[in-house]
Amino acid sequence: MLSKIDIEQARKRIIGYLNETPLLTSSTLNKMCNANLYFKCENFQKSGSFKYRGVANALLSLSEEERKKGVITHSSGNHGAALAAFSKKLGLHCAVVVPESASEFKLSAIERYGAHIFKCGSSLESRELAVRELMESKDMAYIPPYDHPDVISGQGTLGLEVMEELTAVEELWLPVGGGGLASGNVLSAGDSSQVVGAEPLLASDAYQSLRLGIRQPQMEPKTCADGLRTALGKLNFDILSKYSLPIHLVDEAEIMKAQSLLMSCLKIVVEPSAAVSFAALLKDGPHHAQSKVICVVISGGNSKV
Repeated sequence: MLSKIDIEQARKRIIGYLNETPLLTSSTLNKMCNANLYFKCENFQKSGSFKYRGVANALLSLSEEERKKGVITHSSGNHGAALAAFSKKLGLHCAVVVPESASEFKLSAIERYGAHIFKCGSSLESRELAVRELMESKDMAYIPPYDHPDVISGQGTLGLEVMEELTAVEELWLPVGGGGLASGNVLSAGDSSQVVGAEPLLASDAYQSLRLGIRQPQMEPKTCADGLRTALGKLNFDILSKYSLPIHLVDEAEIMKAQSLLMSCLKIVVEPSAAVSFAALLKDGPHHAQSKVICVVISGGNSKV
């Protein structure tokens, strides 16, 4: 299984390619949550989300021969945009399978980076089938959105940054979809701080998987948090089960309220998926925060204002 050493090696590999994203604060939001909050703003990361970290590590870990063949993935938006952006930087051919439900805003970003887009059904099974069919005709390297050691290790570099800059951090709250961000950061945090997950009530397969001890199939997600409309990956499930990740659930109104507050108080663009962790903190945090030092991950900003 992966370890913190893998995260540290990933950071050495990709550090020159990343933006070291800022930690923002708000006295207004501190009072609302009864805590000292720091917001890790991955909406300022290249391609507009944390996904760039995992993609960078995965592509830089490929052999030269593998890179020449090009890369392929499936994505509802941010992973595809990150893969397209980093592929363009390295001069690689890139193909992205996207569900019909993907937002036009995110699709346009993928296209701007020069990737070839192939549309499919909205289910995870449809995405994976489309990728397999394309890989049969095009000998390309598959870069999964979350269920891959190199992707997980890249996402975990976020936690290393946070703990270096904010040494007193006690909790790291983040959204959970496929589990790449969560699994990478439970590894980077170790015993130093508690990682807390958040998930939409309408896409709560990760919560159910960890509660039941068996990975659950994808639900029919209808949440506004489009980046979380997926199922927990197998490797991600194994890691999060080992670390007993707690996950809080929030409804659609709570997500939209949190998104509005973040944009109003921090003056930044926040997509719905990125507001989920703060929505959970708003809902459950004031009851236990007790002036803790808490970092909330703003996972992306690829959304129309």
